[in-house]
Amino acid sequence: MSRSLREVVFVDGVRTPFGKAGPKGIYAETRADDLVVRCIRELLRRNPSLPPERVDEVAIAATTQIGDQGLTIGRSAALLAGLPKSVPGFAIDRMCAGAMTAVTTTASGIAFGAYDVAIAGGVEHMGHHPMGEGVDPNPRFLSEKIVDPSALVMGSTAENLHDRFPHLTKERADAFALASQQKYAKALANGQIGPELVPVATRSAEQGWGLATADEPPRPQTTLDGLGTLKTPFRPHGHVTAGNAAGLNDGATGCLLAAEEVALELGLTVGMRLVGFGFAGVEPEVMGVGPIPATEKALASTGLSIDDIGLFELNEAFAVQVLAFLDHYGIADDDERVNPWGGAIAVGHPLASSGVRLMTQLSRQFAERPDVRYGLTAMCIGIGMGGTVIWENPNWEGAAK
Repeated sequence: MSRSLREVVFVDGVRTPFGKAGPKGIYAETRADDLVVRCIRELLRRNPSLPPERVDEVAIAATTQIGDQGLTIGRSAALLAGLPKSVPGFAIDRMCAGAMTAVTTTASGIAFGAYDVAIAGGVEHMGHHPMGEGVDPNPRFLSEKIVDPSALVMGSTAENLHDRFPHLTKERADAFALASQQKYAKALANGQIGPELVPVATRSAEQGWGLATADEPPRPQTTLDGLGTLKTPFRPHGHVTAGNAAGLNDGATGCLLAAEEVALELGLTVGMRLVGFGFAGVEPEVMGVGPIPATEKALASTGLSIDDIGLFELNEAFAVQVLAFLDHYGIADDDERVNPWGGAIAVGHPLASSGVRLMTQLSRQFAERPDVRYGLTAMCIGIGMGGTVIWENPNWEGAAK
């Protein structure tokens, strides 16, 4: 039996404001699954021409799938959001690229014809579930030297990147981090960041009910001198600090995917068109280089080159990780195509949710940039991986890139 693949489109994306993890964070007493529920309901509210029963799958990622992030969160969140009980759902995990993998997995099903419409996203409440909670690494990892002990500590892998590429200095990392804060602040002031946010009711036993409407992590007062004074917690006299890395955060994301023909049938907006994707494994000790071979895979499978990419949304888990990617491709640290609205160093990185944040921002940038045809979202992934997804701008007017 021969089959033809269908075009898959990103219709819409939303996210909660991102919060700081911990007892003083805005979501300290808010459940993780309730954050996902808000995203699902908002997608349906913003796209009223989509009958809820037309949603064929709900895929939600979480890195730590226990407690309020457990119970097959894709299915449980779908029920809690009020979707018909006929709509199935599942949980997925690829650490930081969980939501990215939720998108590529459901998009593949749409292309194949198994689904017409899907919701994909991710959540991480690092205040409730610190990274590594409940994990029991097999002792063979270390006893048989399958990985170096540093491979299990993400900050240490970033220090390893600085060792491997000594020209990626702390000064460059700090400068990149400062630019991230500045670009985020400018995008916020311009109204480019904000329309995708879903207000979330928050609860505090001490302060009562509140409403989260803005990201908590950004530090607009950041200065280069201030970054230079921060401690290096992963190594004495090291390079990685709280200022040039993403923080510990809480938040959720969600997006609506559909076959292009179905989106047009239902009157849904086409935000961007999926072109291809790639995932790759690397040495776990330097997991930050993962986006490089993942991007090579994605480019090879689509017949594109890095010169065809007009916008880059790169997850800033650590500044050095993004710098390694840029250096590999000969892209300047301050290239205006890269994270034009800032990145995770400013806004935060609630692990499994971040992939859809990247996609949502790229889709909104496409709407402003009809001169750009292709964009790329990429991220490094714990335990030595990288992921890249390439998208096409439906607003492209035929100009260069």
